[in-house]
Amino acid sequence: MRPMGKAGVSFMRDAIFPNLGSRSPRVLVGPGRGLDNAVVALRGRDVMIATVDPISMVPSLGPELSAWLSVHLIASDYFASGTSPTFATFSYNFPRAMAGSERGGYLRAVGRECGKLGVSIIGGHTGSYPGAAFTVVGAGSMLGFARRGGFVTPAMARAGDAVLMTKHAAIEGAATLALSFPERARERVGKGLAVKAERMIRLCSTVRDSVVAAREGLGEGAVTSMHDATEGGVIGGLEEMAAASKKAFVVEEEAIPVSPAAKAVCAEFGLDPLRTLGEGALLITCSPDSVGGLKARMARARIAVAELGAVRAGRGLLLRRKGGGESLEGPVDDRYWEAYARASKGRN
Repeated sequence: MRPMGKAGVSFMRDAIFPNLGSRSPRVLVGPGRGLDNAVVALRGRDVMIATVDPISMVPSLGPELSAWLSVHLIASDYFASGTSPTFATFSYNFPRAMAGSERGGYLRAVGRECGKLGVSIIGGHTGSYPGAAFTVVGAGSMLGFARRGGFVTPAMARAGDAVLMTKHAAIEGAATLALSFPERARERVGKGLAVKAERMIRLCSTVRDSVVAAREGLGEGAVTSMHDATEGGVIGGLEEMAAASKKAFVVEEEAIPVSPAAKAVCAEFGLDPLRTLGEGALLITCSPDSVGGLKARMARARIAVAELGAVRAGRGLLLRRKGGGESLEGPVDDRYWEAYARASKGRN
């Protein structure tokens, strides 16, 4: 049986990347590891940016919070380009067990959150078909426009850049598990930490982080790349950035922030907080001269930020540990979905 979660490196290499339809010279940034946004050339220096992600209905979160999370997961990918989306499309395959009132609440929340982001929903498809089940209930895409030189991708990280991170690790993983299995979390890790983990769900967006970072400037001498930490967590996100940029990321493990609540919940469910769902944390590379300005902007916005290391010539993610040990990290196999499935089975 195939592992749960997004496709692995070998499957992408063997089954996805060789089968991309007609090749077009207008595709400036196409599918690739760590590249969440496609970029297509239009007229002159104009470009179109597009991204797509699954959308979810998590019963324990309810329709409105699930919809908020789904919209912000898509938007977080897009805003990491340093630009803002304009349009969106959604395809829904709702489980038959999802009541009409829940579907309506979900759709209203999607529309409301897109409106807050300035995004117009221009099309999609809605239905309920055999095999539909919680939690993934479809997919959504966002697209918009920019100018050449006016956006960033993880491929643009440069040797000599500093590596920074907002907030802390395992935000989404810990919050979702604490909310999905509240009795277990409160009993095993304590009510105080469990409630703190539950409340982290509203941190599962890097839209604001990206907007603040982009104000420091984009490109050489400023912010050179951004990437949100989703499946695979902080370590997975950094490894993807290293792969996309064909550079070496040298990071101090001790510098990666982990909240006590996230650490406790991850331990209870058998997860490594550095290597599990980390949406809410934005990974940034920028020129050394921009670090001070970027930190000051984040402080004014009340967004925590930590400096993790630097980009060097070479390849891969080099993780340095306290006491002098180090390891070259490969692609991360996130165990979140397995942990969620085990916990669901135990509850039932």
